[in-house]
Amino acid sequence: MQKPEPFFRTLRSLAKCYQAFERYSAEHVRATKLTPAQFDIIATLGNTPGMNFKELGAHTLITKGTLTGVIDRLERRGLVQRKKCDVDARVTYVKLTPAGERAFARVFPAQVAHLKDAFAKIPQSDLEALQSGLDQLGAAFERCGCSKGKNA
Repeated sequence: MQKPEPFFRTLRSLAKCYQAFERYSAEHVRATKLTPAQFDIIATLGNTPGMNFKELGAHTLITKGTLTGVIDRLERRGLVQRKKCDVDARVTYVKLTPAGERAFARVFPAQVAHLKDAFAKIPQSDLEALQSGLDQLGAAFERCGCSKGKNA
């Protein structure tokens, strides 16, 4: 049997890597009593004065259609609060509450340490080569116009 061309091998490796990363990351996040999407919001809002929905959409991995529901659930848990913009009533800001700040301080460093543990098993030179390759792949998608944005 003929070996698949590099494109297919790379595509398969990328997909398998992403799936493995998601499983590894999500398992740890769920142990903190957050969903991956909730963690993404808390991690993005941490150490900021807050963001509007458009900014949150641009800085997270959450689609526009899912964002409101995730914010609703975090608000019910007392971890975030909404505030209307004083200048433009159409704009709503979301920020962490004091409980949300405490959650960020507890879960974010723990998640970073968890992820670093997996990366620590890879030699530094290999990590640099991986970063370079991923940067090239991302730039190729940008150049071809395939990356118009997830929230467009």
